[in-house]
Amino acid sequence: MKKLLLLPLLLIVASCYNAEHNCKDFKTGKFKFEFEVDGVKKTTLFERKDDIEIETFEGKTDTATIRWVSDCEYVLQKKHPKNKAEEKAIGMKILSTTKDSYTFEFGMVGSNQKQRGTVVRID
Repeated sequence: MKKLLLLPLLLIVASCYNAEHNCKDFKTGKFKFEFEVDGVKKTTLFERKDDIEIETFEGKTDTATIRWVSDCEYVLQKKHPKNKAEEKAIGMKILSTTKDSYTFEFGMVGSNQKQRGTVVRID
């Protein structure tokens, strides 16, 4: 009986939580994405202008087109892929936002493998 009373309370508390989604605020601007590879911190800088993204990673610059699926989801496609892996589109989904950052999920289009990260606005 106690479990039955606890369930509605949990549902009410869960429904009160609503992650912020101001995805439109991040369609343009300059951003930074930091991540670790084998314990080494790496940084990607990129600038997004509605349907284009210019990324700089380890001194190399690359350009991708952006196709917005919704306000919080888009697909990146490299304009000049250098190999088969770069030919694959990447699906991006903004999960939550703050004033200057957003948490997102990404993975190759058609793949169930997803990763998460946080991007920070730098300008």
